[in-house]
Amino acid sequence: MTTNRMALVLGVGPLQGLGAALAQRFAAEGLQVVIAGRSSAKLAQVADAIAGAGAGGMAIPVVADATVESDVKRLFETATADGRVLEIAAYNVDSNLSAPLLETDVEMFITLWQQNSLGAFLFGREAIKHMLPQQHGTLFFTGATASLRAKPPFTAFAAAKAAVRALAQGMAREFGPQGIHVVHTIIDGVINGERAHRQFSRFVATKGADGLLQLEAIAQTYWAIHQQHPSAWTHELDLRPFKEPF
Repeated sequence: MTTNRMALVLGVGPLQGLGAALAQRFAAEGLQVVIAGRSSAKLAQVADAIAGAGAGGMAIPVVADATVESDVKRLFETATADGRVLEIAAYNVDSNLSAPLLETDVEMFITLWQQNSLGAFLFGREAIKHMLPQQHGTLFFTGATASLRAKPPFTAFAAAKAAVRALAQGMAREFGPQGIHVVHTIIDGVINGERAHRQFSRFVATKGADGLLQLEAIAQTYWAIHQQHPSAWTHELDLRPFKEPF
């Protein structure tokens, strides 16, 4: 069944990653999907997986840099072309670098701010522009434990993620009364995806399967939040494995 309803996910990387899982879930629910990231090869893999899922889904891949204003504007123009209606926009960029504070140079701090905070601002602003005329839509920002507290050696990353949280709060208060559901989702734990297995496989092994967030479970929660009635909206929630201490 064809539809003009559209979901846009920025921050789509490997097939076994959260961006891809969100796009696959939205497509399975009958939405057209635009997927965006910096790797054309990875985007092509995700688009092929959605097309091959057998549910008639389709994904439009767009190579875009979240920190470049013209790229973000072009991304939304592509998503809403041909009369498509933007129903979901998800900012899933999660750039993380670690260093003790005295070893954190200006370049690292600026990079983390640009990829997390500035990108979220550019993406959120364009999403609001396209959702306001219809007075409807869900805007997701994927956060992290660092959104709430800074812990060395991730102080610069936490500063950037805290800024995303503040942005989401302000947007929710300003545009919620106009029908836009703004959501900040805190991922408190390790996601069972390609990135974790590649970057810290030993740590993943110690967690075990029950100690990791499963991609499909996270995507299911995003979809459930999108379906909430306006009389009972969630703005912020945290997701963690049942074995994760907090």
